[in-house]
Order: sequence, then structure tokens, then C-alpha cells
Amino acid sequence: MAEYYVPTKIAEAEFVEKRSRFIGNIWPVESEEEARAHIEEMRKKHYDSRHNCWAYRLREGGIERYSDDGEPQGTAGQPILNVFQREEVWNVVCVVTRYFGGILLGAGGLTRAYGRSAKDALGASGISVVRRWVALEVPCTYAQFDEVRREVLQHGGVEEHVDYGADILLSVLVPEERSAQFAAHLLDASAGTIEVLENGEQFKAVPWRPPERKD
Repeated sequence: MAEYYVPTKIAEAEFVEKRSRFIGNIWPVESEEEARAHIEEMRKKHYDSRHNCWAYRLREGGIERYSDDGEPQGTAGQPILNVFQREEVWNVVCVVTRYFGGILLGAGGLTRAYGRSAKDALGASGISVVRRWVALEVPCTYAQFDEVRREVLQHGGVEEHVDYGADILLSVLVPEERSAQFAAHLLDASAGTIEVLENGEQFKAVPWRPPERKD
């Protein structure tokens, strides 16, 4: 099964543009029912807002839906959806709530604001890649540890756990098609001292782009 991208977690981001308050909320979802339940949740929570605009994408069936919720056509739902299309993110719903501040933003201003809100929410969530991984255990010395970690990254892998003892045991996930190359490279680079142990396969979401920090 080919890899694809999803939001890592539920997240919220907020900013103010010309006194209008934009609140972007994002969720990972698996169905239209789940997506619409979150949309309704935001409508109830922000019942006193001017607009609750939204978009969602579902990988199964290639479903894409959006709503401008009273904003001028094409200035809200589509810009939200565009963010997820550009990032190739699926199984996501985003609701952007706007509390009107009394100053008109114009079509261009609205398009930028709704797009920014969705992008900020996705940044707060982070992006995970869903694919088939091979779970590996890598025993190494402390002197070899930094080099092993670099090799994990260079082969598209991620660290899951590190056991520190007399030596180190690093548990990692490496993309299925790169696992044999990774193991062979470490064995060669370490002059035969690092033998990678395979611990099965997993098909799961793993954080690929971490959430953006807001200092």
C-alpha cells in the first residue's frame, strides 16, 4: 500500500486580522460522519460567531468537501481545502471560526486569512506519514551511537526507543524498501560489529513533520 500523509493530532491555532478573530481547529478523521460531527461541535461551541467555515479530505473514495458558511463564494472553504491538497494530507477535517471585527477584509484578504488559519492549525498538529515499516533493533556502542542515528535519518527511519546499558539498544522503524540497505550499510560501516535485528513489520502513522513550536 502506498504511503500517505495525515494530521498527527487534534490542534488549534488562532490569530487576529484587522480585528477579526480566526480560530482554526483540526482533527484526524476516518469517515464523513466523524468529520461532520466535529463541524457540528464547532458550530455549537462558537454559536455566537459570524462564520464556521470548513473543509475535509478522506482518502477512501477520494472525498473532498468544503463550505464557505456565508462568506463570499470561494473565499473560505476552498482556501482551507487548498492547504491540505498542497501538503497532500488526507483524513483531515478543519473548521475555521471567524468572529467579525467590523472591518471588511475583501475577497483577497479573506482567502489569505482562511488559508493561513488552516495552515497554522496543520502546523500545530504536525504531519504523520502512514506506510509500511520494518521494526529493527540496532545494538551499538556509545561511540557508534551518533553515527547510527544519522544512518536512521538518512534511510528515512525514525527512532522509537533507546535502552541505555553497558551498550545501547536502539529500536527504530525504517521504510520497508530501505530496511535491507540500512542493515547492510551499518554492517559494512562498522566492520561487522553492528548486526541489525528485525522485529516484524508494521503499517502505521509515524510523525514526519513535528508540530510547530509557538514561543
